[in-house]
Amino acid sequence: MVRKLAFGLLWLGLIVYGFFLSPPQQPGTFELIKNLSLAQWQGINPLIIALFNLMGVWPIIYSAVLFIDGRGQKIPAWLFAIASFAVGAFAILPYLALREPNQKFVGKKNTFLKLLDSRVTAFVLTVAAVILVGYGFTGADWTNFIQQWQTNRFIHVMSLDFCLLCLLFPTLVTDDMARRGWENRQILWVTALVPLFGPLIYLSMRPSLPEVGAQTIPTKQLTPNETTDNTI
Repeated sequence: MVRKLAFGLLWLGLIVYGFFLSPPQQPGTFELIKNLSLAQWQGINPLIIALFNLMGVWPIIYSAVLFIDGRGQKIPAWLFAIASFAVGAFAILPYLALREPNQKFVGKKNTFLKLLDSRVTAFVLTVAAVILVGYGFTGADWTNFIQQWQTNRFIHVMSLDFCLLCLLFPTLVTDDMARRGWENRQILWVTALVPLFGPLIYLSMRPSLPEVGAQTIPTKQLTPNETTDNTI
């Protein structure tokens, strides 16, 4: 209960801060988002370009855990996972507040879950993250970025969102490891302490999720002298 309350309060605090306490919205924000989305990057700080695109990598990282975790939840995990592509931690936090501990996976993996569970997917995400981080740091204008972070709500909240996604991911790892029968305290520390690449290392190393079929109660076999007809 304390865990749920903490996530709920953090979510409310994020909403209040993002909309009322963060720097003001600047003119041209919509145009900036449109240009970032359409890869029209001329004149935009590479750090902002990298950060914006990494915010598209994070929802896939979370999806690789959420869709599996959601198999045993009363709430639809897919709804929060999809919403995170648009609003990031604003969608992840309510899921964390509403979910129940879930250390079992019962049933078969469909094609979509197999794709999310695949190390190939983790490898592709890692390569994409390395390219984006390298691009951002290579042409980084830190003075400009700090100035925009201090004055532009979109840049400010997006940066905060990125940091929260780094901090929140380890809260899902313990249950995901239990579903796989995997104990590795070192990987837990790596996931918690290494931003972005810690979760990617975890996805790249975790064992494949075992499929457990639903158990059925065996039917009593009738002997030749027995009958199923109860009529006299």
